[in-house]
Amino acid sequence: MTTDADAEARAEKLARELEAAFRNRADLYRLFLDELTGELGAERAEALMVRIVERRGREVAAVAFSGYGPNDARAIGEAFLAVSPDDGRMYPTEVERGTDRISFKVKRCPLKDAWTEAGVGEEKLATLCRIAGAFDRGLFEATGVRFDNVTWTPGHGNGCCHICLTNRDA
Repeated sequence: MTTDADAEARAEKLARELEAAFRNRADLYRLFLDELTGELGAERAEALMVRIVERRGREVAAVAFSGYGPNDARAIGEAFLAVSPDDGRMYPTEVERGTDRISFKVKRCPLKDAWTEAGVGEEKLATLCRIAGAFDRGLFEATGVRFDNVTWTPGHGNGCCHICLTNRDA
């Protein structure tokens, strides 16, 4: 028989495993960037990774947001927040809502944390954040809403990206 303590311990273990999986994704991005930069140069490596990651975002959008349209920005944002990993604890956000828009500032990102802990410099960190942000661009632009995203750059502070979705006709 499973006790509440067992269920809580299992949930905590799964949260740690989920965090580790996202950090592994970050490490793969970092290593792919290093290898591709060596083969293609920094500009071409970043462009290739951005194209691939954005494409994956569009694939996810086709399933996750198939019932939404270009004037459903707030509903799309709410749906996105509703499936945020670990009930939003992995990517805590500050959210601002309007009738035809929603924006969120991501206060913490496990990918950025992993890159920082790996000792990448600020310029490479900004590049990796742009690459990771391409997923969001693919995800949200596929819906037709207006998408604005500011990814982390040096001087940006401790947070991560700032995303704003607005109805196409607003």
